[in-house]
Amino acid sequence: MKIALGYTRLRVEERLLLDAFEAIGVEVTPIDLRTVVFAPPALGRFAEFDAFVDRSVSLTTSLTTVRVLESMGVRCINRGDAIEVCSDKMRTTLALHVAGVPTPEIRVASSPEAALEAIESLGYPCVLKPTVGSWGRLVARVNDRDSAEAIVEHRDTLGSVNHSVYYVQEFIDKPGRDLRVFVVGGQTIAAIVRSSGHWVTNTARGAVASKFELTPEIRAMCEASAAAVGADVAAVDVLECPKRGPLINELNHSMEFRNSIDTTGIDIPRKVAEHVVRIIEAARPAGVPA
Repeated sequence: MKIALGYTRLRVEERLLLDAFEAIGVEVTPIDLRTVVFAPPALGRFAEFDAFVDRSVSLTTSLTTVRVLESMGVRCINRGDAIEVCSDKMRTTLALHVAGVPTPEIRVASSPEAALEAIESLGYPCVLKPTVGSWGRLVARVNDRDSAEAIVEHRDTLGSVNHSVYYVQEFIDKPGRDLRVFVVGGQTIAAIVRSSGHWVTNTARGAVASKFELTPEIRAMCEASAAAVGADVAAVDVLECPKRGPLINELNHSMEFRNSIDTTGIDIPRKVAEHVVRIIEAARPAGVPA
């Protein structure tokens, strides 16, 4: 069994995954996707692999690589469809709605005037987010009409084309923390609490992680949300609403876990590696050796 692990930056997570594959006896080859030239329909060097694990930090590179490989029959983890949905907050929300998974209320608009109307309809405070983005960047809490007009004007004037879609989310008065739940192969394997004095509780923004004991309700919600977006592997962000209970906020298709292994006591990269092996074995015709 041979696996390709694609990256654009070899971070701690990618090194841990490489070690995890090797620990379970799987031959894994790291590939710097910035050096790759595809010549479809020829698979080239990717013909020797049973699957491709995407770990690019560039969404454009992830989607380009996975779409090319999938068109030629390579099983990618995660699949391209899942990456597209998870990387787009609006599409994630719509997928959760279809699946009946509780999530914060949103409004979507495509002009500054409609954006202000969307914000006013949700009320203050609310949260304005780019539909594509990570690590809490450019997420703004909108406290009143003055701040709404200023933020919308800035995005209309200085933002990229992606900022022409205004994704407005209800503000959840969470208790100084949110939850990150790791789902692998449809099963929740671990969870952490991210606590911060700031309303953005992201460890990339200084939040502190600690272990969280999953409840049956949150476990079921997170597994349903991963199924809703079709993810083999995902980190699910959960907000604890004082009035409505837990709500699924976002899903991350290329999860970071370096600070969650010791915190949870769960070998997350090994769980991911073992699931990739299960995917390959399930797809292999009967009688074909590994």
